[in-house]
Amino acid sequence: MNILQINSSARSSGSESTRLADALVAKIRAANPQASVQRRDLASEPHPVLDEAALGALFTPADQRSAAQAARVALDDALIAQVQAADVIVIGAPTYNFGITTQLKSWFDAIARAGVTFKYTATGPVGLLSGKKVYVALSRGGLHRDAPTDTQLAHIKMFLNFVGLSDVQYVFAEGMGMGPEAVAKAQAQAEAEINAILV
Repeated sequence: MNILQINSSARSSGSESTRLADALVAKIRAANPQASVQRRDLASEPHPVLDEAALGALFTPADQRSAAQAARVALDDALIAQVQAADVIVIGAPTYNFGITTQLKSWFDAIARAGVTFKYTATGPVGLLSGKKVYVALSRGGLHRDAPTDTQLAHIKMFLNFVGLSDVQYVFAEGMGMGPEAVAKAQAQAEAEINAILV
């Protein structure tokens, strides 16, 4: 089993979503001791945003790309290869300003590749990354679960399904900015959700 852990907090240390992602990986590895783990910390290893130069590189035929364009596309290729090789993907996803982080958006942009991770058909898009299990640990300063303010979860669900990642379980730690008692409650609830997961 190959496990890919994606930490999408802007902080490399002290992140609740990363702590929960670590706990998920530990639980999976306890049940699968031979599993290998690849971790990508998007704070310490930031991926470049999708800008005009990147789009130009992606839409230039491979045999016509400049050295700089080829190098830029290769950065995305490396992330796609990690996802393709993974059997299990664990994502730590904090909520920033009601949405996903810039770090996670850049990762999403990198792994969404027409003809590689999804394709368009006469009836609409089809994801090509099926057959993988995904766990997402979401941390929030406030309480947004099942509320109109939870645009983050909708974005994550839509994107993962778009690329074929439909077998997804979510763990929530909410109220992390609402004082010590709320933090303790949120952490206990998240840990209970992790302990209840069958791997």
